[in-house]
Amino acid sequence: MSTTLDYASLDSKYRSLPPPPGFSSISTKAAAKSSSSSETNASYEQLKEKRAWDFAIAPAKQLPMQAFMLYMSGGGVQIFSMGIVFMLLFSPFKNIAAINTAFAQFAPSSAKPASPTDLSSPATVLTTLPLQKAVYVITNLLTLALGLWKCRQMGLLPTGTGDWLAFETRGISPELTLL
Repeated sequence: MSTTLDYASLDSKYRSLPPPPGFSSISTKAAAKSSSSSETNASYEQLKEKRAWDFAIAPAKQLPMQAFMLYMSGGGVQIFSMGIVFMLLFSPFKNIAAINTAFAQFAPSSAKPASPTDLSSPATVLTTLPLQKAVYVITNLLTLALGLWKCRQMGLLPTGTGDWLAFETRGISPELTLL
């Protein structure tokens, strides 16, 4: 047989003190649970939105390190510099192609599809977190621009007139037109 101690029945001189800050004085547990669950859901949705913004600007946070890596790789065409440029040119395309699956974990609970790859309702997929997705695309395009800039610096992009001489057509020379 076990005995239990009921602290509510004990007389205490501290009973007249006010409750501590942040203490909910709701007597029923059900009412406390419902109010705290709605507050928890709201704070969870805010946290998911904040994490979506952090994820959206993550490629921009990586730009200074990638620029430093490009600087350290040099201006010549070597295997190391080509590997970095390859990464800068193709990772934005890969990231943009998988944008819906990347942001599926941050979608609000009311707009979540059945699965992250479920594209049965494209309106739901496109309307969830549109600003975060737009910023994510822009930051990935900045990464692509950095890679293209490095290709131009290395001389890999055909930007001068000498790069297009094979496609240039010339007219008949003036000496041959007299005949």
